[in-house]
Formats: sequence, C-alpha cells, structure tokens
Amino acid sequence: MKKGTLIILGIVAILVIWGISVQRGLVGVDEGVKKAWNNVEAEYQNRADLVTNLVNTVKGAADFEKSTLTDVINARAKATNVNINADDLTPEKLAEFQAAQAQLSGSLSRLLVSVERYPELKANENFKMLQGQLEGIENNIKNSRKVFNEEVASYNKTVRVFPKSIMAGILGFKAKEGFKADPGSERAPTVQF
Repeated sequence: MKKGTLIILGIVAILVIWGISVQRGLVGVDEGVKKAWNNVEAEYQNRADLVTNLVNTVKGAADFEKSTLTDVINARAKATNVNINADDLTPEKLAEFQAAQAQLSGSLSRLLVSVERYPELKANENFKMLQGQLEGIENNIKNSRKVFNEEVASYNKTVRVFPKSIMAGILGFKAKEGFKADPGSERAPTVQF
C-alpha cells in the first residue's frame, strides 16, 4: 500500500473510534436524563398514592367540605393521567405535566388549610403520619426535579458543544427541556391573619 492510503486509513480509523466514543458518551448522558425523569415520576406517583390515604383519613375524621375533597380527588386523577415518555420531553408536554402537578399541589394546600378548622383531626395520629409523609414526598419531588434539571443541563451541554454537537446532530440527539418555575412563583405569597 502507498503511504498516502495508509494515512487516509489511519485518519478514518481515528474518526471512527472518536465517533464510537462520542456516541457512547451521548447515550450515557441521555440515559442519565431518562433515569432522573423516572425518579421524578416515581416521586409524583408516591404523592398520588398518598393523597388517596390522606383524603380517606380526612373524610373519615371530619364532616368535611365536600368540594375541597372533590377538588383533591379530581386533581389527583388528572395528575396521574398526564404521562410523558422520557424520550419525548418537549416543552409543551413538560408544561402540561407541570400544570397538572401544580393543580394537585394547590388542591392539597387548600385541603391542609381547611384541616385547621378541625382540631380533632389534627390530633389524629394517622393524619399526622400522613401529613409528615406528604411533606417528605414534597421534599423528595423538589430534590428529584433538581437532579433532573442537573442531568438535563449536563446532557444539553454535551449535545451542544463542538465537536460533539456534530455527532449529536448526525445521531439525532437534541437538547431537552428541564423543569421551570410554576407561573406566578416569582411573586412572594401574601400571608394574612
């Protein structure tokens, strides 16, 4: 073989090895995003499962406002019906998911505020336990969303930085959307007594 042919074959081999390495790295960060998304969904599912127990405990312990319980039940049903595949994290689908979860959060907040009028319920051990679990799950959701956003940022950096962006474009890896703050959360809530 001629020297020129060997050089060309060497360059092609280096490019193929580099391409394989980049592809494996892209798959790795993509799988990290998927895993983080699955953790977010698992925490939301934990909350949805707990809501049923919380509502039943409250319903059994108080002559409660039916509309508040109905709102929580409906919001839970809507939140569990909005599912997103980790491969299809579009801004629109993520916004729909966030809106359903925000509606459930709002309903739960109204439920917990309404409970203040029922001192016998606040003293109920089952209710205290469920309320504590709900607070823990809300913290887990916050942490899972944070980890998900960190994974998305790492992934997006990988697919957007040259020269990996060339291979990412060829292989179909595109930037993903992370969680954003709920609308109106930039304003501090008003507390009135």
